[in-house]
Amino acid sequence: MVKEFLTSRERVLRTLNRKPVDRFPIDLGSHLSTGISAFAYRDLRRHLGLSADSIWLPDLVQMLAYVDEDVLERFHVDCILLEPRWLDSWRWTVRDDYEFEVPSSFRPVQNGDGDWIIRQGTEEMRMPAGGFFADGAWLSNWGGRDEDSALDLYAREAERIYKETSFATNFIGYSYGGGFGAFFGGIERCIAMMEDPHRILAEHEALLEEYLRRAGKILDRFGGYVQLLTISDDMGMQDRPMCRPQLVEDFSAPFIKRFCDFIHRNSDIKVFMHNCGSIRALIPILTECGVDVLNPVQISAVGMNPAELKRQFGDRMIFWGGGCDTQNVLGRASVEEVRANVRELTSVFKPGGGFIFNQVHNIMGDVPPQNIVAMLDTAYEESFYS
Repeated sequence: MVKEFLTSRERVLRTLNRKPVDRFPIDLGSHLSTGISAFAYRDLRRHLGLSADSIWLPDLVQMLAYVDEDVLERFHVDCILLEPRWLDSWRWTVRDDYEFEVPSSFRPVQNGDGDWIIRQGTEEMRMPAGGFFADGAWLSNWGGRDEDSALDLYAREAERIYKETSFATNFIGYSYGGGFGAFFGGIERCIAMMEDPHRILAEHEALLEEYLRRAGKILDRFGGYVQLLTISDDMGMQDRPMCRPQLVEDFSAPFIKRFCDFIHRNSDIKVFMHNCGSIRALIPILTECGVDVLNPVQISAVGMNPAELKRQFGDRMIFWGGGCDTQNVLGRASVEEVRANVRELTSVFKPGGGFIFNQVHNIMGDVPPQNIVAMLDTAYEESFYS
């Protein structure tokens, strides 16, 4: 029987550096796009016979749960989320016995239709009755801290993870703010790139200056404790990129490259890009910029055929995701069909390394726990290199 001979952090680092490993690493919840809905997580913990009394939510838009170490260990997961637990919190009963720990500053109000209305200043989002996530303004920063005090919290948690566990971790800067975009901003900004190019370039230059200043603080304070740093911007739709590649080349790529160069020049940290959708036409641009890792590898989008992605980019890009089809399989199919989907996809991405297993994006709130167990257990069974 093949056995493990690396720690989780060693396994992730060796995969990121394209060195031989005992098995491909597995992720569940080390990023707010590799995680699990709090509703599905509550059901999973109960299915596993574990207490569901202390689930807390680092993400109050997508309503994601922090994945605890007992679950990470059960499924041989190699990574953990770097988000400090809320300093002041209360227990929010969403419905029935779905109760979660949320920050004291988060005070949703239920309207007559049973919808939860969530406000922060003048901005608002809504979770409909019976829903699993909120829509509207993206209100993710509930920590109420200035940049330096927030980074101090992240530094302490990064040090704890590094010294007290063997997990790999990734700086996102989400619950308390401080994260990094990828100089894109969606369709409206694409239009502005064409209509007012000088303004957009000037704004991206100013944003890069801000990002490099903040990244310098992160590297100085806790860069030795993290293995990855996230930049996020969705550039794809279901069937095509949001814009022609030339706009990304002209308005985003120069700034992404300078940011990646700064991180690589001053640390051993790898740059992890979250970028949804049909983006195959953009991947060559991103690799030239120095992006090391691509997530979520949305293999159900047009043009994102797994075998073609692996063949064309497998030697240049680490694929973090693509291990199970969440759009068409994980929440809808039988246990055996989930297992078959994982076996098929891992057989494509596994050869030659450069692959960290994760389902495509987050596990939604209505996914049966049996399917989640089947996905993760099959991933582990298929993970070993002979």
